[in-house]
Amino acid sequence: MRASPLYLRPRLEPPLATLLEAVPFLHSLVDGLGSPLNVVVPERIAENAERFRGVYRKHHLGGRVFFAHKANRSSALVRRLAATDPADVGVDVASLGELRHVLGAGFTPGRVMGTGPKDPEFLWLAARTGVTVNVDSYAELDQLAGLVRKYALPRVDVLLRLSEFEATGSGVKVLSRRSRFGSPTREVKALLDAVERHRDSVELIGVGYHLDTTGLAEKAVALDRCVMVMDECHARGLAPRVIDIGGGFGVGYVADAGQWERYTTELTNAVLGTRPALTWRGHGYGLRNEGGTLRGALGLYPAHRPSAGPGYLDELLSLPSPSLGRPLGTVLLEQFYELYTEPGRALVDQCGLTLARVLDVRATDTGPPLVRLGMNAADVSLEEHGVLVDPVLLTRTERGEGDDPAGVGVHLVGNLCLEADLITRRTVFLPRLPRPGDLLAFANTAGYAMDFHAHAAQQQPVARKVAVVGDGDGGSWRWCLDEEYWPVTYPGEAES
Repeated sequence: MRASPLYLRPRLEPPLATLLEAVPFLHSLVDGLGSPLNVVVPERIAENAERFRGVYRKHHLGGRVFFAHKANRSSALVRRLAATDPADVGVDVASLGELRHVLGAGFTPGRVMGTGPKDPEFLWLAARTGVTVNVDSYAELDQLAGLVRKYALPRVDVLLRLSEFEATGSGVKVLSRRSRFGSPTREVKALLDAVERHRDSVELIGVGYHLDTTGLAEKAVALDRCVMVMDECHARGLAPRVIDIGGGFGVGYVADAGQWERYTTELTNAVLGTRPALTWRGHGYGLRNEGGTLRGALGLYPAHRPSAGPGYLDELLSLPSPSLGRPLGTVLLEQFYELYTEPGRALVDQCGLTLARVLDVRATDTGPPLVRLGMNAADVSLEEHGVLVDPVLLTRTERGEGDDPAGVGVHLVGNLCLEADLITRRTVFLPRLPRPGDLLAFANTAGYAMDFHAHAAQQQPVARKVAVVGDGDGGSWRWCLDEEYWPVTYPGEAES
């Protein structure tokens, strides 16, 4: 008896779900523009920003949502976001190139924040144009102040980015993991001394944190400590008004919690050898079998998340402050503090997909068939981020046969002449065996998976990117190259 398939079907919402029903349209795009192909839906990013703003309104908080630009290089997404309410939405840039990109996409400097490690050119353009700088270190603050003085620039608004937080409550110590970003909280006094020394060059408008975690408890401790640092600032006569809680709000990739739980359970069993392998050459995703004992830790993104994106933000703001006991959102409101957030992955949730043509299907005598795609692993780096989710099969023509009730397990391999070029190490179950010319659509790739790791190894083409706009009912779609999209209409053209 064949084991039942272990599906991880993607969570799909409009307009992405509707777009995937337009199979001839998607085939025509790949026919004309090649495989792989990235497709973005600009309208969805504006909807996502409004959902985040809805959480602000629920908690009666002011502030701004900043899109973490590093999640996607798309011009169309940034330009569409620039057309939203300027008081509510900004963009977070982490390089000189990103800063130049967003200024050219329609963002005014007052809506831009520079984060991450910064070189002198990045700092100079940020200071010269009036961008807010989220200072990553003591040395960076000194460097920024030096540039302002040297070139006689106006004072620059800055935030202090903090890390390494600690709190003790009910006898339990909560300690955030170390990060190479931000300044440890033990250095706050020296940082504030530097801010006072550079008052002629910088204006402190707030503090924030960087945490490499999805844990609500750690983030609550960090936010609580930021409130305390704000008190220290005011005691020195400084007047910051902003607390920036960064990103890390998450995305739910898999629609069904049961499928995710069953897959992770069966993966454990496969590693222990109590069922057939579920991966290429028994890869354990961080788990290993040592003499019948399970060792290691599962290194996968939690692909099914009951609380993600705006819902995660709402949950965080509703948590009690570790030191004050009142909800964190209430604490911010009582102090009249503005809230800054920097969602990346969560703001481009459901904003795009990646298409790949099936080139070859090869049977093997040692396991599932090999399906070779017109892409490589860097073109859809879901696995690079530990995200496991099924692609959607888009057949070339209508077939007489239906889906196989037992599903068909396959291994998806790329177009590079490398043994390691696997689109995913997981055995993927599809409703039927694909054929050359069919497409596989990897949904929800706009957050880090679309072009974050893309390269032109072996002179294979890097995916082009197109923006698509629907008619509102999903009945028809229009497209343009990503760099040709602008959120404007021409005379006689219908509003999208």
